[in-house]
Amino acid sequence: MKHFGSRIQHDTHYNTNEETNKGLLRKLKVQADVIRSGGGEAAAARQKKRGKMLARERVYNLIDSGSRFHELGTFAALGMYEEHGGAPSAGIVTGIGTIHGRSVVIVANDSTVKAGAYFPITIKKNLRAQEIAIQNRIPIIYLVDSAGVFLPMQSEIFPDKDDFGRIFFNNAMLSSLGVPQIAAVMGPCVAGGAYLPIMSDESIIVEGTGSVFLAGPYLVKAAIGEDTDVEKLGGAETHSSISGITDYSVKSDAEALSLIRNLVSEMGAPPAAGFDRIAAKPPRFDPVEIFGIIPADRTKPYDMYEVLARTVDDSEIDEYKAGYGKSIICAYARVDGWAVGIVANQRTTVRSKRPDNSSEMQIGGVIYSDSADKAARFIMNCNQKRIPLVFFQDVTGFMVGTRAERGGIIKDGAKMVNAVSNSTVPKLTFIVGNSFGAGNYAMCGKAYDPRLIFAFPSARIAVMGGDQASQTLLSIKLQQMERDGRKITKEDQSKLLQEIQDRYETEMDPTYAASRLWVDEIIDPKDTREFISLGIQIANSNSNFQHFNVGVIQT
Repeated sequence: MKHFGSRIQHDTHYNTNEETNKGLLRKLKVQADVIRSGGGEAAAARQKKRGKMLARERVYNLIDSGSRFHELGTFAALGMYEEHGGAPSAGIVTGIGTIHGRSVVIVANDSTVKAGAYFPITIKKNLRAQEIAIQNRIPIIYLVDSAGVFLPMQSEIFPDKDDFGRIFFNNAMLSSLGVPQIAAVMGPCVAGGAYLPIMSDESIIVEGTGSVFLAGPYLVKAAIGEDTDVEKLGGAETHSSISGITDYSVKSDAEALSLIRNLVSEMGAPPAAGFDRIAAKPPRFDPVEIFGIIPADRTKPYDMYEVLARTVDDSEIDEYKAGYGKSIICAYARVDGWAVGIVANQRTTVRSKRPDNSSEMQIGGVIYSDSADKAARFIMNCNQKRIPLVFFQDVTGFMVGTRAERGGIIKDGAKMVNAVSNSTVPKLTFIVGNSFGAGNYAMCGKAYDPRLIFAFPSARIAVMGGDQASQTLLSIKLQQMERDGRKITKEDQSKLLQEIQDRYETEMDPTYAASRLWVDEIIDPKDTREFISLGIQIANSNSNFQHFNVGVIQT
């Protein structure tokens, strides 16, 4: 392997970048702190008064002491459902933690947010957590405390394929795959939501606070005229001694969490996928310097090699086809000891050789035919050798124009998309900067099933850049107005353009993507190594590999 990267001069340009990017991260951390307060102090106090822990307290008391809970979907529902008072983190906490050294997915309802009711994005977040457990074959723990479907939005929650019922479908699939599921009923479990804990492999109910029933006392009274109460209908005594629905009855949240830890500790280890790992080495350059490398102006070039040199072990890579297709970097490396294949957009303008031995300048962040061809072949090689893939996105799309079209850019782009789609090794994606159009697809965007997908605070996700999109939308709007016989002044045009740009900039912000779960989380760039290692570690629990086959693909 060859060492690469260089010492970065901490000049005015570097300092501006660092200040801007750290400022974005600070703003995100402030937002995250507000989000983690859930439904507010009054709602938290009511829960505490009932002897219940808050959702994140339950999680932190469940995982190994001193370990990190890698929360996912923190920004889910941000800016959504404001007409209903909002839903911080979509009213549910999800992520990956360790119990007795074993990685597990954790799903915990936050009953301080609308009594833990499910909004449409709550469903999506719960399904994503189950998907991670399915893909990686790691246990999933449900800490249930939910009033069920948020009724004012029931038509968007109940009937479709990926709505509420899909949770129970996934319960069944997880069980059939041999993935352990443990549920603790720590609050109400109502109507369809009652199936989640009971379709788990083992269920625990907390006396006095946990309850499970298909219809609550009021609905029972309305339906059949019977007078009853929560405890008689579906409390711990009913289900642990009479119906036999729950497997364990405990007296407190703390006892339930302790029991879950014991049950996880007794699980046998699954067969490993066998991804290669050796002793880890830190990079030769400080990962904190990534803040100063990524430009404050997203249109400016920078050297992606310098970002990678602060990410991979010992700042070493074996680069694949180093002199060819230079707008994408393909390289073998190690991260925290794990062998990885890296596919990264190069954001500097580089000179690349053409088939006739001439050369051309390639604009940074654009995928050319030769780069797409190289990346497709590299992805195939990684699948052949069972090496996980890590994508670093900063891409404005594929090259356009007469030369590109005549050179077969569509064919070569299709080859790359085909290889990414059919790849069977784990894929992890990090959106460093721009993630536009088909470039998002080719570089393993959300639609291409990365095991985990993260964004830097500097990320921007859209079908095209803001300036191009704004001008296009303005032209369409003006044509519509002209057809209607309306005239518009230059001043009105400028005002309209500004409105379009402002809206488009808002929608490109990483929090907009994170609120809709297009990315799993917005992360601190200096923690990239940790998240790569986490992704491969959990993926190593799934030894069920399918043969890699790219299908019909033109060469």
